[in-house]
Amino acid sequence: MLQEQLTKKIPLWQEDLKQVLEENGEKVISNVTVSQAVKGMRGVRSLICDTSAVSADKGLIIRGHSILDITNILPEEAFYLLLTGELPSQEQLSDLQNQLNEHRIAPDYVWKVLDAMPENSHPMTMLSIAIQSMRIESIFVEKFNEGTSKKDYWKWVLEDGIKLIGVLPSIAAAIYRKHKKINERIEPDQNLDWGGNFAHMLGVNDSDDFKKLMRLYLMLHSDHEGGNVSAFSSLTVASSLSSPFLAVGAGFNGLAGPLHGLANQECLKFVLEIKDHFNGKPSNEDLHEFCWKRLKNGRVIPGYGHAVLRCPDPRFTAFMDFGKEHIKNDDVFGIVKALFDIVPPVLKEHGKAKNPWPNVDAASGSLLYYYGLKEFNYYTVLFSLSRAMGIISQIVINRALRIPITRPKSVTTDWLKNNT
Repeated sequence: MLQEQLTKKIPLWQEDLKQVLEENGEKVISNVTVSQAVKGMRGVRSLICDTSAVSADKGLIIRGHSILDITNILPEEAFYLLLTGELPSQEQLSDLQNQLNEHRIAPDYVWKVLDAMPENSHPMTMLSIAIQSMRIESIFVEKFNEGTSKKDYWKWVLEDGIKLIGVLPSIAAAIYRKHKKINERIEPDQNLDWGGNFAHMLGVNDSDDFKKLMRLYLMLHSDHEGGNVSAFSSLTVASSLSSPFLAVGAGFNGLAGPLHGLANQECLKFVLEIKDHFNGKPSNEDLHEFCWKRLKNGRVIPGYGHAVLRCPDPRFTAFMDFGKEHIKNDDVFGIVKALFDIVPPVLKEHGKAKNPWPNVDAASGSLLYYYGLKEFNYYTVLFSLSRAMGIISQIVINRALRIPITRPKSVTTDWLKNNT
């Protein structure tokens, strides 16, 4: 059913893009300064991404839906929404879940690959290598080598994407257990949904609340425009018509970097540092003084400030709502809640933060910690599991729209000196 929906929609999207190019193809959408070219292309409009957008005053918007309006949907529904622009009916959801379930068992060689790795391998290294080893499963590569038509590329990329999304929970959960030196894997439960099954296979906490948290976490992190490191890396690799397994692996490698996928770990470490320093939850006065002292020492407050948002990240709000409902008396969550009241005014008074509001990472770690998921260097695997849905959706759409290989122009420093 998903494939049928896309078959109907893609010609309309193609015609729409054709018209945009005919009417506006030569118009300028961004002027690039030397500073932007040197400093990571921040703020340069040079990509098209229809799956999601980040509004300065509304936060993440997925296909026209504010993220706070869809916190009750399953990750699979978010995947369907990202791909088609519509939320699925119950029948369409069941069909997608069945397709994902067909691929929930990883090939045996994946476990052999993971078993051959050093015991101290980082979970993200293990995830990336496991996924890339599955290139031999790629339908897209097979069809490309057979000479399939360009107009059908998206179909085979989608097949690979469904295969990848379907198997990821089993692989990611097994990596967690291997990291914990528990060699016995927990088999998937075919009666559970995608996110609930992942929670089940982790073996951390068998409560329904933990499954709810995993569903929420995996939905909230599913996409975030096309210019972040993981999405852009994957899209660039995929634009060369590389296998989706290798393209997603490239994105995961970007997520493994501390400037992209490490934020929630750093936020949780900060909260636990406060808890240890005060031997529990401090008073608001003590917390205020602690934050001020940290800033005066030239350090930042992890989890606060965002390059785009000028309001609290609505994903932070969603996690806080979950915490208030399920773990409101927990000390660690209590510190997170107190920081939200104290840090923005302190940052405003301090004067260095243009945007003093919390981002999603300020709250998520405390919830994972409460339910027993305390291995910090595994947290990025959770992020990857979720973000794979957005990455795959963007790759499918780019192939459907026949977006060419990514090839921006670079210049030398001498050119900058002589031509600006």
